[in-house]
Amino acid sequence: MNPATCRTGATRRVAAVALTGAALFTATAPALADDGRPAPVKLTATTLEAAHDAATTPAILHTLSRFFAREGTASAKAGAPRIEGKAVPVRTLSAAFVAGRPGAAPSTLDHLASTAVSPDGRKASLWTVPGASGDDWQVVNIATGDDEARYVAQGARALPGGTVFREPQIDAWYVHDGSRVLPLDEDARTAVGVKGATLDAYRDRVGKAYGDKLPGSGYARSGKAGGYGPEAATGQAPVPGPAPARGPVPDAASAAGPAPAAAAQGPETALTAVSAIAVAGALLALALTGAAALRRRTGRSPATGA
Repeated sequence: MNPATCRTGATRRVAAVALTGAALFTATAPALADDGRPAPVKLTATTLEAAHDAATTPAILHTLSRFFAREGTASAKAGAPRIEGKAVPVRTLSAAFVAGRPGAAPSTLDHLASTAVSPDGRKASLWTVPGASGDDWQVVNIATGDDEARYVAQGARALPGGTVFREPQIDAWYVHDGSRVLPLDEDARTAVGVKGATLDAYRDRVGKAYGDKLPGSGYARSGKAGGYGPEAATGQAPVPGPAPARGPVPDAASAAGPAPAAAAQGPETALTAVSAIAVAGALLALALTGAAALRRRTGRSPATGA
């Protein structure tokens, strides 16, 4: 992890919120594909709408009122929060891409996020994942701030038609197309430069940084993978994949030789039920223990020109 990032990055508190009388998070058996693997949920207009609908139920809006009241000084009776805009996909760096798997996309779909706005203008992000059937979407987390929606919008301006993703190991946000990766925040500019990098160069960089720390590696088997424990402060790079309280990177890559990044497919648009359950289960544990996870955020407005 970039030491400067450790010094200057503010923390983003991720609150696990329970609905009145019952935990918000549930984990059920995943639907299976014909070959027995968890059936992926494809990212379509219908799934985006379903995720948005899940974030706008009366129960969730009531929970948001209590969340904003707890996070600030305003009373829950000051007014009702609202959901602003559409749900956006949240993608993170792919382990398969890091390993150089032929045709691997640079990122994998982690969850969908909807932006909530309080009566006094504060914002929060609602994370949604599919249920076992893939149709019954549910909110599994509320996080302060609106990083997800802001960077997706910024990426669309910087590189129309590109795919926005996050490299969680250094809390960097990027947008990429089939040939290049552009930075969207200070951490990303530190990593790839103000003008960005080719997709090949970016893959080489993350391969060198994380290639020996992939799932199944000696580093991972030793219990050091994760990157958000005590070892993170030493500057050691964690294993690629979502931050704590998120699902694991699907189909962790084997140590195959690198293939040209230009051959990479488009962004992976499937969110497996297993990932959803991992998210829900982790957050349920937080709700039951009353703990809160910490998710770093830059605390800065995204750059207007990447």
